[in-house]
Amino acid sequence: MRLRDELTAIYRDEQFAHRFASTPWRLALVSILQYIEGLTDRQAAEAVRSRIDWKYALGLSLEDPGFDASVLPEFRERLVQGHAEQLLLETLLDVCKQRGWLKRGGKQRTDSARVLDSIRSLSQ
Repeated sequence: MRLRDELTAIYRDEQFAHRFASTPWRLALVSILQYIEGLTDRQAAEAVRSRIDWKYALGLSLEDPGFDASVLPEFRERLVQGHAEQLLLETLLDVCKQRGWLKRGGKQRTDSARVLDSIRSLSQ
């Protein structure tokens, strides 16, 4: 609930309009919430249907039926195909920087898959 109160609308439909027809900002926010809580696609879709805090964060009415779990992998696939996957992270990071929640000079962590891929490339 604090996410909605603090950040209002992080994502806008215009950011994803080139790949989606209807309210993709909600799917983007569901993806973030799903990651934060470590949920599967089915669990995230169920959370949209049944949890008041998620409905509030997404700006949905209590009667909103939600969506099918198959929508989330399709959303992610379209993001990757449109080379817009970094848009989710960059938008969230920009908002966090503007609010002063992130500061320069902290520890930087590298994705281990990327490191292993680089090592593999060097080894060949």
